[in-house]
Amino acid sequence: MKKRLPTLLPLLGTLVVALACVAARAEPILKGKNLNEKSLVEALEPAPATPGAADAPEGGEVRTRSIRVLRDQPSTQTVEQVVKAPVKKPSASVLITFVTDSAELAGRARSSLDVVAKALQSERLANFKFAIEGHADPRGTAEHNLRLSQARAESVVGYLATAHHIDRDRLKPVGKGDSELFNPQQPDAPENRRVTITTLRE
Repeated sequence: MKKRLPTLLPLLGTLVVALACVAARAEPILKGKNLNEKSLVEALEPAPATPGAADAPEGGEVRTRSIRVLRDQPSTQTVEQVVKAPVKKPSASVLITFVTDSAELAGRARSSLDVVAKALQSERLANFKFAIEGHADPRGTAEHNLRLSQARAESVVGYLATAHHIDRDRLKPVGKGDSELFNPQQPDAPENRRVTITTLRE
């Protein structure tokens, strides 16, 4: 037993690194030719359930077990260490433009949302609910940006519900303010004023 334990450590270490990489990975901003029904469906469709997935709470943590070898101690005194990694929900960030300092949809925003609507109405996503998260750049006060991002999220929900008859009960508007900048090196970058769609599981 003592000879087998050290051989497990490299495998466990690799698993921990892999979980950390998945948690840190950021999805690209979908816009232009990259914004299409297929790319949205693939980004938002939850992965098939895996063994043990039922033990992980929504938005919670995946718990994996690693072994710490206590040198010069009997194997019965091996200690279990719980390694926690966040569960990443399926999501897609879409570049939706608004009139400056307003929740009014501007430019190609409506045509982009038309693509979003097709994806949400597709057979693979029709049974899911989604959080529509509005983001703002850091210009202005934090309180103002939070209100603005909430209004923008509600504007997107309103368009999807009115123009495409998507049930509002499937869409939850959430204002994120300027708390999750995609490009912190360039605060006024357009990608900081994005809309993120996150699949919800109940």
